[in-house]
Amino acid sequence: MSSLFPALADPRAAHRPALRFGERSLTYGELAGAAGAVGGALGGARRVAVWAVPAPETAVAVTGALLAGAAVVPLNPKSGERELGHILTDSAPDLVLTAPGTRLPAPLDALPRADVDVAARAALPDDGARDAEHPALIVYTSGTTGPPKGAVLPRRAIAATLDALADAWQWTGDDVLVHALPLFHVHGLVLGTLGPLRRGGCVRHLGGFTTDGVARELNGGATMLFGVPTMYHRVAEALPAEPELAKALAGARLLVSGSAALPVHDHERIEAATGRRVVERYGMTETLMNTSVRADGEARPGTVGVPLPGVGLRLVEEDGSPVASYDGETVGEIQVRGPNLFTEYLNRPDATAAAFTADGWFRTGDMAVRERDGQVRIVGRRATDLIKSGGYKIGAGEIENALLEHPAVREAAVTGEPDADLGERIVAWVVPAEPQSPPTLQELADHVARRLAPHKRPRVVRHLDALPRNDMGKIMKRALTRD
Repeated sequence: MSSLFPALADPRAAHRPALRFGERSLTYGELAGAAGAVGGALGGARRVAVWAVPAPETAVAVTGALLAGAAVVPLNPKSGERELGHILTDSAPDLVLTAPGTRLPAPLDALPRADVDVAARAALPDDGARDAEHPALIVYTSGTTGPPKGAVLPRRAIAATLDALADAWQWTGDDVLVHALPLFHVHGLVLGTLGPLRRGGCVRHLGGFTTDGVARELNGGATMLFGVPTMYHRVAEALPAEPELAKALAGARLLVSGSAALPVHDHERIEAATGRRVVERYGMTETLMNTSVRADGEARPGTVGVPLPGVGLRLVEEDGSPVASYDGETVGEIQVRGPNLFTEYLNRPDATAAAFTADGWFRTGDMAVRERDGQVRIVGRRATDLIKSGGYKIGAGEIENALLEHPAVREAAVTGEPDADLGERIVAWVVPAEPQSPPTLQELADHVARRLAPHKRPRVVRHLDALPRNDMGKIMKRALTRD
């Protein structure tokens, strides 16, 4: 297949900006030289770990290793020693790439280390003849049901997803992307860093998310913003008092949210203040991106758009049979297939086999409904968000959206718990807007029943100071348990 990053070898792009992290920046020519130096330092390594801090060294390390043909294992700098030890034992990298002067934790002590010098220059490796199935990334899943599993993503999955998003979002080399996402996940690394480099555009990483930073970059020439719902919630909260932020978002070409569902209430607040709608997309570590609202399509709050070019998507019943009709109400599990999929879980043939159907569809574990026009609406994870109550299959996501429309609710999560009569009862976990006067069960039950249906109303309300969230802002529902 062709090179993952053709602009790096194009002399016409040498002076174009490629990366900016704060005050530090690299042109395509400088990135090509630094990536070439990384490739030369690998000495034929088959697999390398990258200490994935939000810095140019991380982008240079990943780019250089991919071009040199090494599979990259991004490491979360916030990982605990047990998790880090498991990932290193499982993936067995030949060395770790990191910024000079970085103190690495004990599990990395025995691993050879190579410091990344962004000022170094060497010839760029030619990756154009490398096989499409060659492993590019090994990204470890969150491990909610056991130790994290390493999803092996081949070169063709990265290229297919980024090219499909370019089609859906009309993404070109003229775009300048701003974000503050971690670089050890698919969102920040593949979409947010490799995406601009594949297009020949530029990425500006904020280091840490601030609404001031978003406003500065979008008002300073950036055209696209990537974020997670927590970031867009903070944007929505800040907009009334920050006219420069409203101006910045209004002038952006594309606002994209992912990694979890963006509450409808935040969609509406952002649109009301800026005239712009946020685009949502849907993907996961094993599949990269599956669907998206198109830049030239309808950004309908609560939906994640339509399947991307080349991606097959179906909804199935519990017995594996396809959902009979797409009516916007019938809930089914999403299954997908296409060139965007991973090849295997590293060292886990059992888990790999269990993840696919006999005819090659990947079981995502995500539950959704599909509208008559093909739009997909995620209602939650099969394991934590599908509630079977009184003979109904209910998705937690739509109840959460309804709860967030109540003025007394700041944050909300919905789970099910056993009930002798209903099978499961709906439990609302609520962070009150005013802790001194939290909303009552009756208030919230009536509120949900009016907006959705009586059988979707919560039967229990539990008040919290904050919801447990991971690094990407996703609510960790397995941590929501009765005292």
